[in-house]
Amino acid sequence: MARFDEVKNLVLSLEGDFEKFYEKSNQAAGTRVRKGMQDLKTLAQEIRSEVQNTKNGAA
Repeated sequence: MARFDEVKNLVLSLEGDFEKFYEKSNQAAGTRVRKGMQDLKTLAQEIRSEVQNTKNGAA
């Protein structure tokens, strides 16, 4: 569950930047959103690999 918490914390940490970008058109916040989304993509891929390895190891 620690990995799930990492995902939640990352998404929640981006909330303010999403608001600034979409509601106030703050371009710097958009850059932070893009970086955060890239980090989320990387984290998701790591978790996918862990799940696959665990699944294959258990089968």
